[in-house]
Amino acid sequence: MKLEKIPLMNKREYDELINECYVSRIAFKGEYPYIAPFIYVFDGDFIYFLSTRYGKKIELFRENPNVAVEIEKYSENLSDYRFVTLQGRVVEVNDPDKKKRVKEDFVQLIKDKNLSKSIMAALGHSPDDPLESIVEEDRSFVWKLADVKGITGIKSS
Repeated sequence: MKLEKIPLMNKREYDELINECYVSRIAFKGEYPYIAPFIYVFDGDFIYFLSTRYGKKIELFRENPNVAVEIEKYSENLSDYRFVTLQGRVVEVNDPDKKKRVKEDFVQLIKDKNLSKSIMAALGHSPDDPLESIVEEDRSFVWKLADVKGITGIKSS
């Protein structure tokens, strides 16, 4: 019996996947791996995340910022699928101008994708808050995936 290998994606293909999606999972290292969902924005060079200022992920981030990020897109019956995993380090963005631009990108993402205002709670805000409060208030950390050491993208064909 011949083992069939899953096709790998090239850089153009996984950049396209990263650019078209907006939901990821980040695996943090702890006593056991800890996986948390995050929406993200991609500027063509870096992936950025907004994180609430509380929760287990904060403790694990401070202990070890090395993470794996997974992004996926697939059809309901899995006849078509694409997955990319990136291994790197999450770093906090502290530059006020960069933080503002990234937060503005998140507001635009929410508008462009017509996301529910319920997503505001995952960003440290009330769903009743105006979207602009993401930019105007400092309720969440801005993280950037940096020092990417490995990228693996697989696809159905």
